[in-house]
Amino acid sequence: MNTDVLMGITIPFAGTALGSACVFFMKKQLGEKVQKALTGFAGGVMVAASIWSLIIPAMEQTKGLGSLSFIPAVLGFWLGILFLLLLDSVVPHLHMHAEKAEGPKAKLKKTTMMVLAVTLHNIPEGMAVGVVYAGFISGNTAITAGGALALALGIAIQNFPEGAIISMPLCAEGKSRGKAFWDGVLSGAVEPVGAVITILAAGFIVPLMPYLLSFAAGAMIYVVVEELIPEMSAGEHSNIGVVMFAAGFTLMMTLDVALG
Repeated sequence: MNTDVLMGITIPFAGTALGSACVFFMKKQLGEKVQKALTGFAGGVMVAASIWSLIIPAMEQTKGLGSLSFIPAVLGFWLGILFLLLLDSVVPHLHMHAEKAEGPKAKLKKTTMMVLAVTLHNIPEGMAVGVVYAGFISGNTAITAGGALALALGIAIQNFPEGAIISMPLCAEGKSRGKAFWDGVLSGAVEPVGAVITILAAGFIVPLMPYLLSFAAGAMIYVVVEELIPEMSAGEHSNIGVVMFAAGFTLMMTLDVALG
């Protein structure tokens, strides 16, 4: 595993760690406008990454199927959607807990569920990076080093607010800044682990690459539609989220095309 690959699979984890570090220099929760801006931006990044870094390469790999080349991408995409749907049936939605949480015990339960949910949602993101780098290592011409790096950067940007929304509430509930920071960091540790396992299993993965790329895209789109868009659109200042969604989308699109 060369240096570029190691760097690529650790970039998303670095995004979570940097977000968690907000607990050291911010006294309160992220402001509503800032949170909407970050959420919208992350959503735009994830949608663009799903299209240019995952779905398009998946379909390029199945050109030999002719008019049926869409089938692996469609099947993989739906498997990703259904996987996250199953995950959300096990881990209830974050916004539902936020609305119902009252009192210290309820808030602690909400934060615990949030840590669990973010950690579980990070697994398919780590796999997405691992799948792309496994394809690159195998010499797949549809996947470039720049495209893989763009996906890793996009997920890192999306992970920044996730790290903050874990560490800061934990600190507010009485944990020391150091412990709250490490809890946020550990929630993102599953990403490089998932990526490494995926790369090590490349021999089995490469034949399934179109399905796995689109699976990762489906999982990411589910997170955007189910969690990020409702959060950025709720209440006032929803226009901030929309503008930042567009900014994140265009930035990720530009990165992927320019680096690819």
